[in-house]
Amino acid sequence: MITNPLCVKAPAKINLFLRITGRRPDGFHELVTLMCPVALYDTLTLTPENEGLHVVCGHPDVPEDEFNLAARAARLFVETAFPEASRPVSGLTIHIDKTIPVGAGLGGGSSDAAAVLTALNRHRGNPLSTPALMELAGRLGADVPFFIPGGAALATGIGDRLEPFSRLPTWTVLLVYPNVAVSTAWVYKNLNLRLTKDEKKLRKFHFKDRFFNVAEHLVNDLEPVTIKAFPVIEEIKRLLLAHGAAGAMMSGSGSTVFGLFKTPGRAESAYSALRNNQRSQNWTLYVADLLIHRPVIA
Repeated sequence: MITNPLCVKAPAKINLFLRITGRRPDGFHELVTLMCPVALYDTLTLTPENEGLHVVCGHPDVPEDEFNLAARAARLFVETAFPEASRPVSGLTIHIDKTIPVGAGLGGGSSDAAAVLTALNRHRGNPLSTPALMELAGRLGADVPFFIPGGAALATGIGDRLEPFSRLPTWTVLLVYPNVAVSTAWVYKNLNLRLTKDEKKLRKFHFKDRFFNVAEHLVNDLEPVTIKAFPVIEEIKRLLLAHGAAGAMMSGSGSTVFGLFKTPGRAESAYSALRNNQRSQNWTLYVADLLIHRPVIA
């Protein structure tokens, strides 16, 4: 697949806005969500091998077999980009250095898969266009296409229809992971869609040509479901707000909670305060910047 080792970084993401708008006959949920990458990264090293496809990761909850999303991405790329007669025959080992927590609502597995697709495509001379690569990513999972172009985006449908969104203040975020892994499938299964529809106030058009407003837009329909099972999420929100966050919310289906801070200094002060809080000894904290704009790739 490759001739020399490739090292790529895969960023986490947060959901700054998440509304569930319906459920399709196939069981997938329709939604409107504003996602933004953050500067918290997994590091993937792709190393050529004589044969086979292997995954190496020290995290106990990350599979090292064909069910790993990054491995599935590599296999799907080769099968799609090259006719069988010209398909690369050499193997690949994907080493994943996990920093993004697993089951945390930060999209780490999806980002890893997108990073593999992008790295292999670039290494092989871009046989797939960006739209084609995003279509391929969509076969792996609803969040994977978001990570292909980079930058903040408003997602609709099941998360597969993306529009770039640059009208975000340059906050610094403090991410707090309470070391509780949450099953996304479980959260959606327990979502009361009737109640979320009754309470719905915002729709996609409210974002058009407007800057994101914390007081108005910081919403997550999945948060009440996860809080019922893990009340620590509500506790973390209170602490973040008490230590100067302009807003605080759970990301995705959880369990990570993020606080938005106007300056890096305020975020670092809150980090120190929470670090010294006896209750937070089992939590993992990260300070990171929003990656609002799509990267420029030469």
